[in-house]
Amino acid sequence: VVPGIPVTIGGPAYAGIPVTYPGAGDVLVLVRGYENESAAPDVDWSRLAGLHGTLVCYAGAAQIAEASRTLIQHGRPGEEAAALVYDATLPSQRTIDATLATIGDLAADGGPALMIIGAVAGLRAHLRWYDDRPLSGRRIIVTRSREQAGELIDMLEARGAEAIAAPSIRMVPPEDPSELEAACARASSFDWIVFTSANAVDQFMHRLLARGDVRDLHGVRLCAVGPSTGSRLQRYGIRVDLTPAEFRAEAVLDAMRATGSLATSKVLLPRGDLARDRLGDGLREAGAEVVEVVAYRTVPERADAEGAPDVYRMLLDHRIDAVTFASASAVRNFADLLGRDQAADLLRTVVVASIGPVTAEVAHQLGIHTTVMPERYTIPDLVDALVGHFTATPESLP
Repeated sequence: VVPGIPVTIGGPAYAGIPVTYPGAGDVLVLVRGYENESAAPDVDWSRLAGLHGTLVCYAGAAQIAEASRTLIQHGRPGEEAAALVYDATLPSQRTIDATLATIGDLAADGGPALMIIGAVAGLRAHLRWYDDRPLSGRRIIVTRSREQAGELIDMLEARGAEAIAAPSIRMVPPEDPSELEAACARASSFDWIVFTSANAVDQFMHRLLARGDVRDLHGVRLCAVGPSTGSRLQRYGIRVDLTPAEFRAEAVLDAMRATGSLATSKVLLPRGDLARDRLGDGLREAGAEVVEVVAYRTVPERADAEGAPDVYRMLLDHRIDAVTFASASAVRNFADLLGRDQAADLLRTVVVASIGPVTAEVAHQLGIHTTVMPERYTIPDLVDALVGHFTATPESLP
């Protein structure tokens, strides 16, 4: 909302339609509308029909049909370019390109639109920008915790989607932080510290900096699983020594073995309480001495959390295009929030995007079919996979 910019000017601009343009006429008329949904505004349509320029009106379906017929009856050419813009400037914005003769038949029931009539409407094919993004008009639920959701939400919105934050999990400190604090106190005694998530980085660094500083990590090699984890370490001014090309336990082990310093190494693995043991077990089998400590706990988000959207109702009303899951715990808790008996049915007609096979398998166990899964198990790749899916199936747009 920008004070002083009426929707009849700002709305068309978001659809790629300038209300004035050289050669498109010298007159711009903003016609009042929508006071009476059943009839066109009471204006002198015969004079408006004779003006060489642009007409813009905020109107309902019945008004649009009557206004277009009246203009044609008074001599306005039926082949003149026209457009309807619904939900202007919102993520759900959509635009219908038409002619004056066809615009009344294309108007949708149930909601008003901006009706633009004039040569400027024909410029949309060259100037559209806002609703030309690959996820424009899509409503996508993000189930990540509030601490983690920012990156995914930003990426979805940058591609035109309306990202709905509906966290199903929360990250909280360990119930007993003594083991983590003890590990931080002797951080310099480890050869490697392996971070598998940004949450682990934050919790570890919080404890470390509470008693010392980053110099305690001098001589310790740091492995970050995934670019997001590596970026979080860089925020603390710390350089990462190793980032595996893939984000699986096997790939981490192979990358660490390739350094030639894994056998007999002492490795610290700060992790979440629900993390699988595969990485720790693999490191031990490779000859490393492994210390695993719980850096954070994953707990269910409360169903009555302040500001939580009514996801159940939105799914029931078919107002959601996709749901994203970035972890197995997010799937389980999202299903619990909806009710496990209802979750599979509610998600049956929705695109379900799982970040990897472990998450997809848990969804499958709950009767939830994964529609989209990236080849690389990262947030950017998950977004790219969603873009690829919806680009390939544009007919599914609401």
